Amino acid sequence: MKDPRDIIIAPIVSEKSYALIEQGVYTFKVHVDASKPEIHDAVEAIWGVKVVKVNTLNRRGKYQRTRNTQRIGQRPSTKRAIVTLAAGSEIPLFENN
Repeated sequence: MKDPRDIIIAPIVSEKSYALIEQGVYTFKVHVDASKPEIHDAVEAIWGVKVVKVNTLNRRGKYQRTRNTQRIGQRPSTKRAIVTLAAGSEIPLFENN
């Protein structure tokens, strides 16, 4: 089994993801090769919460030109996971101390 911390890379920080946190839905940047069951097990193993549903989406990297030579490069492609938790479960990601 893969290490859960290699599957979950980072939480997504945006206005839309903050609005979803109030509903018990968390968004993470995950490894490109991670499957839904692996993401499900990784979230449960790291934070000890009950996961109800996992949705994933692949985001293709944008094309960028260099300033001087006008060569075209590409940013890396990423994968996101939208994880829905059971009622009453929460992940302590962004607490105010």
